[in-house]
Amino acid sequence: MTAATSSPLFPRVSTPAEYAAVPRDADAVLEGLDPEQREVATALQGPVCVLAGAGTGKTRAITHRIAYGVRAGVFQPASVLAVTFTNRAAGEMRGRLRQLGAGGVQARTFHSAALRQLQYFWPKAVGGEVPRLAERKVQLVAEAAARCRVRLDRNELRDVTGEIEWSKVTQTVPEDYPAAAAKSGREAPRDAAEIARIYGMYEQLKRERGVIDFEDVLLLTVGVLQERHDIADQVRRQYQHFVVDEYQDVSPLQQRLLDLWLGDRETLCVVGDASQTIYSFTGATPDHLLNFRTRHPGATVVKLIRDYRSTPQVVHLANGVLAQARGRAAEHRLELVSQREPGPDPVYSAYADEPAEAEGVARRIRELITPVERGGGGIPASEVAILYRVNAQSEVYEQALADAQVPYQLRGAERFFERPEVREAGLLLRGAARAGSADPALTDADVPSQVRAVLGTRGWTPEPPAGSGAVRDRWESLAALVRLAEQFCAGRLAEGHQVTLAHLVAELDERAAAQHAPTVEGVTLASLHAAKGLEWDAVFLVGLTEGMVPITYAKTDAQVEEERRLLYVGVTRARRHLALSWALSRSPGGRANRRPSRFLNGLRPGSAASVPRAPGGGGGIERGVSGGATGPVRKRRGPVHCRVCGRTLTDGGEMKLRRCEDCPSEMDEALYERLRDWRAEQAGQLSQPAYCVFTDKTLLAIAEAVPGTEGELAGIPGVGRRKLDKFGADVLMLCSGRELTRAEDADGTGGSGPEDTAQNSTEK
Repeated sequence: MTAATSSPLFPRVSTPAEYAAVPRDADAVLEGLDPEQREVATALQGPVCVLAGAGTGKTRAITHRIAYGVRAGVFQPASVLAVTFTNRAAGEMRGRLRQLGAGGVQARTFHSAALRQLQYFWPKAVGGEVPRLAERKVQLVAEAAARCRVRLDRNELRDVTGEIEWSKVTQTVPEDYPAAAAKSGREAPRDAAEIARIYGMYEQLKRERGVIDFEDVLLLTVGVLQERHDIADQVRRQYQHFVVDEYQDVSPLQQRLLDLWLGDRETLCVVGDASQTIYSFTGATPDHLLNFRTRHPGATVVKLIRDYRSTPQVVHLANGVLAQARGRAAEHRLELVSQREPGPDPVYSAYADEPAEAEGVARRIRELITPVERGGGGIPASEVAILYRVNAQSEVYEQALADAQVPYQLRGAERFFERPEVREAGLLLRGAARAGSADPALTDADVPSQVRAVLGTRGWTPEPPAGSGAVRDRWESLAALVRLAEQFCAGRLAEGHQVTLAHLVAELDERAAAQHAPTVEGVTLASLHAAKGLEWDAVFLVGLTEGMVPITYAKTDAQVEEERRLLYVGVTRARRHLALSWALSRSPGGRANRRPSRFLNGLRPGSAASVPRAPGGGGGIERGVSGGATGPVRKRRGPVHCRVCGRTLTDGGEMKLRRCEDCPSEMDEALYERLRDWRAEQAGQLSQPAYCVFTDKTLLAIAEAVPGTEGELAGIPGVGRRKLDKFGADVLMLCSGRELTRAEDADGTGGSGPEDTAQNSTEK
């Protein structure tokens, strides 16, 4: 199972070849990008909005944008904050930035970034230490319900917890919950007034115990930044540029935090896809993405539609799923264009009942993962996924895979680093690292061999055990640690670093803290929601019946359209093989009264479309117009290229000249001397240093360009509007070859403002 754009499920350790392939300079960062991705990478001044379809390389585009800005000298690494929604995505982004030579950039989740700021500023803003995070939110909610004399079963407890989380991210207090839930059309799992009482008691319990939850991290950070302007200013001085991934999933609370980070600046790049909005039940809304151009009229909008993940057959089906969509998000859908070679057509299958469907899927997977030399597809088990609408559907597939002797793993089940065998392995490796050469089994062995020796005492073997079940699950966990050790050591050695078992233990501790698990071999069983952001070679979408997709409680048009988008997300997880199936009855011998999902109408053989297909949006670039009636046009600073050799310039002096120092100059030396004499006279009249009129580099640039119009002169760095008004006529006359008269000379007198002085003092 791998993350988008062909990287493993969790951030992978780079291979030696990748470590050696760090781009040599800023221009090399742009190599291999398509035209739209390159536009994203070079649009270094916000606001920038990237509308990126599934599989179009959005992470590649924004990481190259950050790296290009850093390598071109436009961004300072420590001034960039990239935020996303999962630790896996943040870790992958950090890894890519390191490979691109921009390792100092902060890439974090919203919660992680907020928690760091809260921990740092809490002593100054409040005093003392930050309250500790509650370990088990559900347990607190259960206790709150008990105090309110409300009995909740397991499902109700989960749903009420979800309602509390939604209330907090939408900044709804307990007493306002009933009205807010009704206004938003939420299907409350219990009486709304009852949930409001539980919510209020939950907040009281937290106060009594001095704990906070994850939503409080955002709320408290927002509160500190709102109330303490000095702290907000300090954060804004630290972070000058912001990048937000998966912007369609931003909640009102996260948007409020982002606004406070930004202040009155627009140095923001967002990337998202309204067609992948599937978390509205948590408070996420695509409105911030869809309204971005309204909030930022000067925004550059880039649309990425080249799909590098999926075959044309898969992409055609994905486009077809959305072609029948309605609503605002559908109006902004992107028509994807596959960049891959053709593959097999999607397979549609109807089965008599659910066990038959599970057995049929397991049988087909068995064929796909059988080695090629034995007549199979040769696909690794970790590159196959079964995706369903609700977690309760997994049981029948677990049984079918076990019967077919196909290894599998449940995504969203027990976390990797919390598995007993992984915790035990960590303790053993830590002890071995402390023992070092004192352990004769580890003497003179490289780190991967040491790991294999240690884990061999707890069940790891070079070959997997036969069958499935607990023994196979344990082996898969240990094997994943062995593979991680091999990759980690290869990467460290390629960088020229020493590597010891202690280094590996530190890496494991860091990954455990961030839940960055290694890949476990086995077919993935996951819900459609849990599959977001991942991809596999082969995907089986199962249980596609009315009442399941869309789910039976999707009543409103908006809820049904979100279900359609959920299916779209499932389809776009597949690279090459895609199978869609449904069962006509639940149990063997049952009534065959189920119907395939309405979302397949017009797509599966023998069905007709329910509504006309709407045209999709193409790719391209839309440039915003800054200012206009609402404000002045701003000059945007971006990368500067040498006008002789084309290299990206990072030195301030070279950027002013628009050429490398070593590149040949066609300067008019006579003009340069006339300009210097004129500048000296102006400086004397103003009683200011000569550089306050124009710096040497600006004079050189003028003498090289020899502008003939006011517009050409204004395009030279260092010639701002104020200086153009004050000195422009004189400079253009000198460039034309005419001598200034004393009257013309006198016209250029006047005080140079403090802003000019400050600007030029830094250019000297």
